[in-house]
Amino acid sequence: MTTSHDARPLATNPSPDVPSHAPAPRVTELSGHAYKRRKAFNRELVLAAIPQSFIKLDPRQMRHSPVMFTVLVGTVVSVVACAAQIIQASPDVVFSLVITLWLLLTVLFANFSEALAEGRGKAQADSLRAGRQGLLARRLKGAARGEGNAAEESVPAPELRKGDLVVCEAGDVVPSDGEIVEGLAMIDESAITGESAPVVRESGGDRSAVTGGTKVISDRVVVRITADPGQTFIDRMIALVEGAERQMTPNEAALHVLLVALTIVFLAVTVVLVPFANLAGAVPSPVVLVALLVCLIPTTIGALVPAIGIAGMDRLVQHNVLATSGRAVETAGDITTLLLDKTGTITFGNRRAVDFLPAPGVPEAEFIAAARLASLADETPEGRSIVDLAGERGATGPSLDELARSAGQQGAFAVVEFSAMTRMSGLDEGKRRYRKGAASAVARWVRELGGDIPPGVRDDVDSIASDGGTPLVVATDDGVDQPERHRPRVLGTVHLADVVKPGIADRFAALRRMGIRTVMITGDNRLTAAAIAKEAGVDDYLAEATPEDKLTRIRAEQKAGQLVAMTGDGTNDAPALAAADVGVAMNSGTQAAKEAANMVDLDSDPTKLIDVVAIGKQLLITRGSLTTFSVANDVAKYFAIIPALFVAVFPGLSLLNVMGLTSPKSAVLAAVIFNAIIIVLLVPLALRGVRYRPVTAQQALRRNLLVYGVGGIVAPFIGIKIIDLLLALVPGLH
Repeated sequence: MTTSHDARPLATNPSPDVPSHAPAPRVTELSGHAYKRRKAFNRELVLAAIPQSFIKLDPRQMRHSPVMFTVLVGTVVSVVACAAQIIQASPDVVFSLVITLWLLLTVLFANFSEALAEGRGKAQADSLRAGRQGLLARRLKGAARGEGNAAEESVPAPELRKGDLVVCEAGDVVPSDGEIVEGLAMIDESAITGESAPVVRESGGDRSAVTGGTKVISDRVVVRITADPGQTFIDRMIALVEGAERQMTPNEAALHVLLVALTIVFLAVTVVLVPFANLAGAVPSPVVLVALLVCLIPTTIGALVPAIGIAGMDRLVQHNVLATSGRAVETAGDITTLLLDKTGTITFGNRRAVDFLPAPGVPEAEFIAAARLASLADETPEGRSIVDLAGERGATGPSLDELARSAGQQGAFAVVEFSAMTRMSGLDEGKRRYRKGAASAVARWVRELGGDIPPGVRDDVDSIASDGGTPLVVATDDGVDQPERHRPRVLGTVHLADVVKPGIADRFAALRRMGIRTVMITGDNRLTAAAIAKEAGVDDYLAEATPEDKLTRIRAEQKAGQLVAMTGDGTNDAPALAAADVGVAMNSGTQAAKEAANMVDLDSDPTKLIDVVAIGKQLLITRGSLTTFSVANDVAKYFAIIPALFVAVFPGLSLLNVMGLTSPKSAVLAAVIFNAIIIVLLVPLALRGVRYRPVTAQQALRRNLLVYGVGGIVAPFIGIKIIDLLLALVPGLH
C-alpha cells in the first residue's frame, strides 16, 4: 500500500532554519521513570531498603559476596560465644554483646547499600510497568499468516507474539516492539526517552522500528510485532534496572578472586595469632578473634561492590541507554576507537531535496516533472522530499495510483524498485522509462543505451558532493518505439542535503581529549564523505563503504590492539555492531540493529557514547578507588588493633600504639564500630560514583593513591581515635 504524500503530518517545528527532526530539549516536568531517577535518595526508597537489608541475611543471597558471607558466619560464631558467656556469667558479656551487635550491623549496612541501589532500579521499573497495565492491542486476525484483508480483534498486549500484525491509530499506545509495515505516523516517545518532541516513523527504510509503550499521535500504521512476551524493549529495561539480568563482569570476577584471597590470608593470620597469644598467656575470646578478622579483611569494598555495579548500570539508564550487560559498560570505559555510521548518527539522516539543477539545454520544468515521476514510487524520505519539492516548484500531475489505473487502460506500467545492485529506482510508463539514482549508476545505465553524461551534469555532481550534499541524477529513455530517437537523455541533478547535527564537532573534540579516535563510515562518495567529515570534526573516514568494509575496518582495528565501539541505526550496520567490542544502536533505527548491538541509545544521539565512555570509566574508577581505600583501611586498622591487644603482655609494642588507645577492649570495639560506620558513609559515593576527569592513566593512578590510598590510611586513625575517646566515657567498654 502506498501512503499519500498529502497525508503526511506537518512539521512541528515552526522555524525554517531548524530541521523538524532536531532533538528537543528535555522537558522541565519529567514523566514516569525519569522523575523517579531524580528522586533516587528519597525517604520512600530508604525505608524500603531497611527491611530488604534483613531479608538479604539469607545465606543463599549472602554467598555471592565471600567477604560479607565471612562476616555473617563470624557474627553467628559471636552469637554462640555470647550465649556461652551468658551461661558462664562472664564479666565480658556486655563487651561481647556490643561487638556482636556491631558485627551484625556491618552485614546489615552492606545489605542496605545493595538494597538501596536495587531500590532505585525497581522504582524505575515500577513506573515503566505502570504504563502497560491493562493495555489492549488491535490485532489483525490471520494477518501474520498472510491471509490479507483480516478483521481486527482486541487482545491484551502480553498475548501478542512475534509476527503478529496490529493496527495503531492516533491516540493508541504501541502495544509491543515492532516495525511499521504500512503507513506513516508521528510517534510520541517521551514515556521511554523523556523527549517531548514527536518523531516520524514510517514503513520502509531505517526508521520503521517502534518501541512498545510509545504513543501514536497522528495517522494510522500497521505494525508487525518483533518480540515475544517478556522479550520486549521495556521488559529488557525492567530486568536491567531491577538487576535481574546483572552478571559478574570480568573486572568484578578479578576483584572477587582478590577479595577471596585476602579473606583467606587474613583468616590464616588470625588463626596463627591464637597459639602465639596462648604462649604469651593472653588468650583472646572467640568474639575478639572474629572482630579482629572482620577488621582485617576488606569489608569496605566487599560491602560496596554490588552497589557500585548496580549504580553504574543505573547511571547508564539515567542517560537513556540500555545495555545488555555490565561487561559492555566496562568495555566502553576502555575503548580507543569509535566508528560511526554517518546517516542518522553524525547527520540527521533524513536527506531532503533542496534544489533541482537541470542539464544544459534541458528546460527546468521538464526536468522537475521527470524527477517527480521517477520518485513517485520511492517511499524513502529522500524520494518523498523530491516529490514535495517538485510540488512546491509547480510540478503537479497524477498520483501513482492514477498512473497505474491509466496504464491499465492504455498500456504497460511498472515500478522499478531501488536495489543495491542497480542503485537506481524509477518507473516505466508505456514505452517511456524514468530513472533516478547515484551518478555512477545512472551513468552506467545511460552508457549501456548509447548515451553519456553531459559535462555540465558531471560538474554539478562534483560541486554538490564537495559541499557535503548527495547528488542524484535523473535520466529518461523515451524512444524505445522510435529508433530515430532511441538515445537516453540525462535531464539533470537533484541536490539532497544531509544535515550535520549541531554541536557534534565539540562532542568529537571531547572524545579526542579522552584518547578516543573517531572514524566516520558512509556509503557516500569520497568527496561527500570528506566534506561531512571536515564539518563534523572526525579524525578519519571510510567512504563508499559496504557492510563488508565496515567489518574489515573493525577487525583491522581490533587486530592492531584497539578496543572498538560502533554506533549505527540501519540493518546494514548490524554485522558491524555485532563484531564491535561495544555496539550502540540508535533507538530510531531498525530492529536488526538493536538486536545486534549490546547497547541501545533511546535518544538516538551517537555522541551519547561520550557519556557511555564516561560512565564506564567512572564505574572502573569508583571500584578501583574504593578498593584502594579499603585495603589502606585494613593496614591502618591492623596497626590500631594488634599493638593494643598485646601491649599488656609485650610492653615493647606500646611504641606501635601511636593512637594511644585507652585499652585493648576499646581498641577492638572502636575498630569494629569504625569498620561498620565507614560503609554507611561511603554508600553515597558508591551510588554516585567517583567523578571522572579526562586525564591520562598515570595521572588517574597518582590521584587515586593520593586521595584514596592516603585517605584510607588517615581516616581510620582519626575515626578509631574519636570512637575510642567516646567509649572511654562508657563504663564496662574499656
